[in-house]
Amino acid sequence: MSHKAVLAIALVAVTASACGGSPSRAAQDPGHTVPAGQGYTSDQLRQALLTDLSGYRRAGEPDSGEYGSLKAIQNFNQLQSQVKLNKPQCAAVSRAFGSSPEAQNAPAAITTFAKADGQTVTETLMTISEATAAQQVKVRVPAACRTFRALVGDQWSTHQIVEGTQTQLGGGSRTVGVATVSGTSHVKTWYVVLRSRGYLASVTMYGPNVTQTDAEDAARRAYDQAERILP
Repeated sequence: MSHKAVLAIALVAVTASACGGSPSRAAQDPGHTVPAGQGYTSDQLRQALLTDLSGYRRAGEPDSGEYGSLKAIQNFNQLQSQVKLNKPQCAAVSRAFGSSPEAQNAPAAITTFAKADGQTVTETLMTISEATAAQQVKVRVPAACRTFRALVGDQWSTHQIVEGTQTQLGGGSRTVGVATVSGTSHVKTWYVVLRSRGYLASVTMYGPNVTQTDAEDAARRAYDQAERILP
């Protein structure tokens, strides 16, 4: 199973838990969205992305624009559609936030770093309402969805989710880890999402040896960089 497929499966579970089962009130109620002309543009967010990360090389140029139009997000959605879980209820809600009008139209920017061994770090910045950002860092993974099996093509994999300790970054954050076994392959995905004034940031770290500390260190670097650049 490719690392992209494994990462997509892991993020299905992570985003499912992040969305809480239905679109947030903020995503449904235009009164809670970021008013036009207020908040950061995708160009500003792109300028606020990390430009380097120790031990990694940048994998291609950063991308920016409306969240739903970003190539990486479209590729993820395509992979996500190919994933079948043995607990469908844990995946059914994973599109709630990402498919909402607020998310699809939100100014966003994304960049990815990689190592020769296939380990990757992806950073995303997005301008969304304060209410939606607050919701994204408060929810927790339901107990019933912390272990599951996934099928891509004809290959099964097993996954176990853990909630990270409450290291707080920015105006609030959450850390989630997913340990994946596919055949003889053992990999981990750590996902950190944090909010600050006017934006939501996420850092996803994937590889056989990644740790929560590594992911949170990268997220802290991303937060520091964004705070320096964004007015």
